[in-house]
Amino acid sequence: MGQDKLWVDVHGRPLLALTLERGAQAAIFDQVVIAAPVHRWDALRELTDAAGFAVIDVVAGGARRQDSVGAALERCSDVEYVCVHDAARPLASPQLFREVLRAAQEYGAATAGIAIVDTIKRVADGHIVETLQRDELIATQTPQAFSTYLLVHAHAAAREDGVVADDDAYLVERLGQRVAVVPGEVRNIKVTHAVDLVLLRALVEESA
Repeated sequence: MGQDKLWVDVHGRPLLALTLERGAQAAIFDQVVIAAPVHRWDALRELTDAAGFAVIDVVAGGARRQDSVGAALERCSDVEYVCVHDAARPLASPQLFREVLRAAQEYGAATAGIAIVDTIKRVADGHIVETLQRDELIATQTPQAFSTYLLVHAHAAAREDGVVADDDAYLVERLGQRVAVVPGEVRNIKVTHAVDLVLLRALVEESA
């Protein structure tokens, strides 16, 4: 996007403030750990305090998402369950956080996900080689929640095997652990491209 998307202005506030507010409104977190560049730590503490989080910790992010989650996990040894959420998903509802955690407490691991609306095809060398059955597919979202022991073990196994992934549920799946799926939310967009920011501002204005 040519700029730090987590700090872009969304009707007078940084995008990240919206993410933190919705997480705080879920009222399920005993501890919040944020992986972020060191130069942002003071500003992050101000945002988390304003959002209503009582206990927060910040750690240096890694070169990859997986490294950042792993660094945050090191601060979570005293909790039984962890919830991983992308800061670039500022519209996840408080209820979605609660539902994903509830599913993880029952099954050990859970992710939010929504049905695929487009036809998905596998491509090789610029040509279609397979059309996948849409009714068997979902697009995963965050939040995702896990038994802390399970996710720590999954990250350790990935490091040992040299596996890199942008999805914590996949790392858990590699252990043979089933991951429950909680219905996600269409509004739970991930801000990646400039057009996503336009949509986000419109959705926030609509709900104001």
